[in-house]
This record gives sequence, C-alpha cells and structure tokens, in this order.
Amino acid sequence: MSHEGEKLQKVMAQAGFGSRRAMEEWIAAGRVSVNGEVATLGMRVIAGDLIRAERRSFRVGAITRAPRVLLYHKPEGEIVSRDDPDNRANVFDKLPRLRGQKWIAIGRLDFNTSGLLIFTTSGELANRLMHPRFEVEREYAVRVQGTLPPEKTREVLKDGVLLDDGPVHFERLEDQGGEGFNHWYRVMLKEGRNRIVRRTFDALGLPVSRLIRVRFGIINLPPRLKRGMSAELGESQVQQVLEWAGFVAETPVETQEVRQQAGRRAGPAARSGKARR
Repeated sequence: MSHEGEKLQKVMAQAGFGSRRAMEEWIAAGRVSVNGEVATLGMRVIAGDLIRAERRSFRVGAITRAPRVLLYHKPEGEIVSRDDPDNRANVFDKLPRLRGQKWIAIGRLDFNTSGLLIFTTSGELANRLMHPRFEVEREYAVRVQGTLPPEKTREVLKDGVLLDDGPVHFERLEDQGGEGFNHWYRVMLKEGRNRIVRRTFDALGLPVSRLIRVRFGIINLPPRLKRGMSAELGESQVQQVLEWAGFVAETPVETQEVRQQAGRRAGPAARSGKARR
C-alpha cells in the first residue's frame, strides 16, 4: 500500500462529510468510491483524485463550494479553544452563529496575545494554511523590556536563535523605537510554534510586555477592526485567499450570500462583511 497522500477518511472529514469515525464506517460499508472504484479502509488519496459518497463528489485539492472566512481582532484575555477547565472567555463565543457548519481557527494566539485571528468553515483551507510546508508569513508588533543592539539584531537575522525545540529564524526584525524601558519591534517569521515570538525574545533577554499579530499571509489586521470585533470577507476576497493558498476550483465556485456591512474593507482588496462585537 502506498504511503503517499492523505488518509481518505481524513480528507472526507476536512471536506465536511462528517467525522473521521463516521467516514471510516462509510468506507467499510462500501458507500465511498475513489476514481470510480469502491474505496477500502486504509486507502490514501492525492490531489486530483475524485471522491464520491452519498450523491456528493469532490476532487482532492479543489474547492467547489466557497467557504466562509472571518477576521477577528482578538483582545488579550481570551483563549482560542472551546474547551477550558478554568471556564475562561473564549473567542468562539464572540463569533457569528452558523447553521450546519462551524468556525475553524487558522492557527492560534495565546491568552496574553492580541491581534488578527482568521476563521473559516473549510477544513481543507485551514489545514493548508496551518501546515508547516506552506510557510505562511506571520507579522507581529512586539513591545519588549529593553533594547537589542544593532550588531545583535544583525546576528539574529543571520544566524537565528536556538530554542529548546529547535532554531528560530526571523525573516525580518525592525526597530520601531520606544520611550523609556519599553521598546517596539516589528518581526516577521514563517512558522507558528507555540509562543515562539515570546520565547525567542526571552532567549534574547528581552521579556515581551505586549504582542500583537498584525498580518497573516496576505491578510492584514484592518485598522478599523477594533478589539473584540469580527468582519466576514466578501466573495472576491475569499477567492483571493483560495488562490493564494493554491486551491483551484474544479467548477466555478458557488456564490453565497454575504451580509452587507458598514465600514471599510478588511484584508485583501475587496469588500468585507459586517463588523460585530
């Protein structure tokens, strides 16, 4: 059996057919076909394979139904999880309600970090953008206690910083100035390991006192999107995101009704949806 590609049940679950366990049951019952042949448990699929089940079909690597994409300006003091034993405030309670779908967070921000969070209804899109191989750019505004000498900045950009779980390389590290003991930097990197920005500055002897994500890939945090507010991307914006992520539509992407909103555009150059608190 080939070990290339993704497991069939995982791909089907990401496409919204149901849970992985349910998909395994469908496959075992002979209710799924791949490229015209009845699928078997353990089968893997690759881009271009045609999957059919329950009068629905889709081609792996293609999105034939437009997902919804939502931007949220996360404040400090919220967690990116639906389950928390401490019952802390979570970002999902602030998002618009969905029927028959759920919002999937594309990456996370820790409890004390604010800024841009992106949510989508597409497991395929979320999985693509979170995969390390995609190397999506993440940009942050960072306020630290102390300053980094210019020669140390050059050293960090050239050699990186070694952490317990491996080296970190900033693609960009810019001094933004500051007053007194607090100093601002703008950093950009292409990975999302847990608390990676905080841990890197801690390793440099500069504790982080504030951290704001201002960009994720081609999407910037809209200036008018205040903390605790969300804005849904419009159809043309979503198409830009899909193209950036490397998806191609097998058939023309289905349009969906997007709520009109007041305010300026969010993210890529197109209209955004309603801003919400």
